[in-house]
Amino acid sequence: MAIDNEITFRKLAVFKVFMETGNIARTGEALGLSGVSVHRALHSLEEAIRCPLFSHKGRNLVALPAARKLLEYTEEATGILEKGIEETRKIAGIGQRRLRIGTLYSLTLETVPRLIMGMKLRRPEVEMDLTMGSNQMLLNQLDNGALDAILISVNAGELDKTQLEVLPLFHDDIFLATPSSAHLSGQQPADLRDYHQQKFVALAEGFATYAGFQEAFHVAGFEPEIITRVNDIFSLISLVQAGVGFTLIPGRMRKVYEHDINLLRLAEPYQMRQLIAIVFARNRERDPNLLALAAEGRMYARSLGGMEAQ
Repeated sequence: MAIDNEITFRKLAVFKVFMETGNIARTGEALGLSGVSVHRALHSLEEAIRCPLFSHKGRNLVALPAARKLLEYTEEATGILEKGIEETRKIAGIGQRRLRIGTLYSLTLETVPRLIMGMKLRRPEVEMDLTMGSNQMLLNQLDNGALDAILISVNAGELDKTQLEVLPLFHDDIFLATPSSAHLSGQQPADLRDYHQQKFVALAEGFATYAGFQEAFHVAGFEPEIITRVNDIFSLISLVQAGVGFTLIPGRMRKVYEHDINLLRLAEPYQMRQLIAIVFARNRERDPNLLALAAEGRMYARSLGGMEAQ
């Protein structure tokens, strides 16, 4: 026998609470429903099952043996469904004691440690796994469910905001980085055309500053001589420190490396800004771990003041 479309888990939940309380008013109070809604749900369920469940004594409903039998199976069915939902959420990593966060390497200097410290205060039972990589790699891992949330550089129109929740943290300017030993002929702000004879090092394709690097030199009107490409920003800066070449890096690296390399503000035609944001799937916006991360992200953004990198 096919199950009637009018038999829903919501109506069964109303039925279950009514069988426990024996009273329409108390059932409505427990579920936040009006007495009329409770009565309608019970009557609709009775019609869909096509057998009497209650007898009327005055204004009261009295459960018949058929209702008590239905209650047995309702408790079993709802118990199985609850367990199924719990196991499903566990497989998806939702609401568990582990949060898988992906981040750009450059954000591990300050942003990520502060967010993790805040998260440990909010949800001390949650263990956080950290994965570092390029913008594109992190987006791919978020898309295939390998990560729960990522901290990346967001470009306008790059992300589908119908599918993804984007929480801005701060904006960051891009600078020209040169070895501290370099004898610079150009003045600040730096005109990239003054450096057309210099050698450069760069991040590989897929990293946050890759497209900006390409665009800046396109505006400058020349193709830079790139000695090598690397897969993390710390290796990139080490090459600059060693005098291997110049590069472009975000200003958030300034605090740690300002005494080891020169950071020159770019002239107006080449200026770029990155928007750093927390990104996670919109269909997981009610996950308590992600709610806590979002709340911590908002606090962090407010602490920076004006959305500028500190």
